[in-house]
Amino acid sequence: EARRGIPTASEFAAIMSSGRGKAESLTRRTYLNKLAGEIITGEAMEQATTYHMERGKIMEAEARKLYSFLTDTDPQQVGFIRNGNKGASPDSLIGTDGGLEIKTKLPHLMIGLLKADELPEDHKAQVYGCMWIAEREWWDIACYWPGLPLFAKRAYRDEAYIKVLSDAVDKFNDELAATVELIRNYGIKEAA
Repeated sequence: EARRGIPTASEFAAIMSSGRGKAESLTRRTYLNKLAGEIITGEAMEQATTYHMERGKIMEAEARKLYSFLTDTDPQQVGFIRNGNKGASPDSLIGTDGGLEIKTKLPHLMIGLLKADELPEDHKAQVYGCMWIAEREWWDIACYWPGLPLFAKRAYRDEAYIKVLSDAVDKFNDELAATVELIRNYGIKEAA
């Protein structure tokens, strides 16, 4: 309920996506329309669950435990964090300055990730979004698959990137408000 009608860090990549040429991204537009629907109807959008998502939920505790052991930290699970008209569901907060995002990846994806040894681009917006929303100085991403080394990479605040993210979310929220107003004021009109 706390996340209804507001953009969340897990979808910031969709907000920042662009379509071909100067066209709007279909993923972005779909997400905007879903949030508009939540605001107007008061009902949360249905979340499709895949096998991989369910597997990730099951393996998350195992990954958190391994991360905790390897980093000698005590990750604290928290609920939804709302910061103005945006929010995030961090997998854990670490101390007073950090946070943790956990992903499970199939072995072939993990091997590619371990070979590259850098923050995965497809999770960058979510990692920095969580850091921004939770007002933290750093955020770790830990990617896991049983039998493979844990991939862990730390990202520190990047104010320039966070500004780009903030501007994109602000623009998205302006478009969301305009869409909600348009639909609430929709009426029957004559065809031109």
